[in-house]
Amino acid sequence: MDKKKGLNTRSVHDGELIDELYEGAVSPIYLSTAYNYTEGDDDKYPRYFNTPNQLALSNKIASLENCEKGLVFGSGIAAIFASMFTFLKSGDHVIFQSSLYGGTINMIVKEFKKFNIDHTLVESLEINDYKKEIKSNTKIIYVETPSNPLLQVIDLKEVSKLAKKNKLLSIIDNTFASPINQNPSDFGIDIVVHSATKYLGGHSDILAGAIASSKTIIDKIVASSINYGGNLSEHTVWLLERSMKTLSIRVNAQNENALRIANFLEKNENVSIVNYPGLKSHPQYELSKKQMRGFGGMLSFTLKYEKKANEFARFLRIIKPAGSLGGVESTVTCPALTSHAKITKQQREKYGISDGLLRFSVGIEDYQDLEDDLIQAFEKI
Repeated sequence: MDKKKGLNTRSVHDGELIDELYEGAVSPIYLSTAYNYTEGDDDKYPRYFNTPNQLALSNKIASLENCEKGLVFGSGIAAIFASMFTFLKSGDHVIFQSSLYGGTINMIVKEFKKFNIDHTLVESLEINDYKKEIKSNTKIIYVETPSNPLLQVIDLKEVSKLAKKNKLLSIIDNTFASPINQNPSDFGIDIVVHSATKYLGGHSDILAGAIASSKTIIDKIVASSINYGGNLSEHTVWLLERSMKTLSIRVNAQNENALRIANFLEKNENVSIVNYPGLKSHPQYELSKKQMRGFGGMLSFTLKYEKKANEFARFLRIIKPAGSLGGVESTVTCPALTSHAKITKQQREKYGISDGLLRFSVGIEDYQDLEDDLIQAFEKI
């Protein structure tokens, strides 16, 4: 890994497969599920996460996250599952930040009991509140920053220090920030996970997950994960590697648009709250400046008339009402109906997710076109 190269260069070139036969400019794709086993001790097989394209893509992800090694999965939730369950057993305990992706919360609530694994959801960003929840059987501290969908930011250096002091693993979902804006390993976080469906894929046409960490940790995750499956198909691996070549330029364009959109929405009379770490009004603005290079393409806002949130989304013309995020096209969604629909209304309200909250994934379109689209939609509600 060469940290001296710029992010654009690493996005394009790190993790490339060299086409030695025809000297093509892009990585060749290897679709085989059967490889010669008589030479060497590396028994290649897609479920073992060690085919040529899988390894190349994993190297690109590791490089961008400033980690020793990477790993790719069939979905973000598969990566999240593997990052935790490799290191957990019956009777263990995990501390979670309460403001998380709804799919993660759903997995915690629905699956942990089956394995007799205890958990605590901390409704705070203060590190002392996490410290209070550490038990003798605690194994992991898991956070998400900026969080989905409220864009809350937690101090990664403090999380890392607390985990290391108590011999715990620290895990972060870095999906919202992307490796372009934030590298949690630089602050001492042990494991970085991504829904690669989002910014890494960037075109709303790939389902994938990723993990980046030390060689020791990744090797343990591989040894466990080969028993569960969850590997990514070679076609999708190749598409994701291709998509990530433009990751840096895409994310930087989204950063710029999102900051301007956030400032526009904060002044709009139809909006009561705007959540974006790049706004000076954001509670963790100063912290965000310290641990992020850019503030990201994600924001959320609450309409004053909560019942009109879904109606507002339908009035948009360029910005698409769609459930995912991180693509080049701008999308808006109501978390209560999409990302957090699988948890109860009572749980959503407990976590600050109202029916009037809209999550906005800002794309790379011309800024003025996005602002004009918002204005015409506001005029109709």
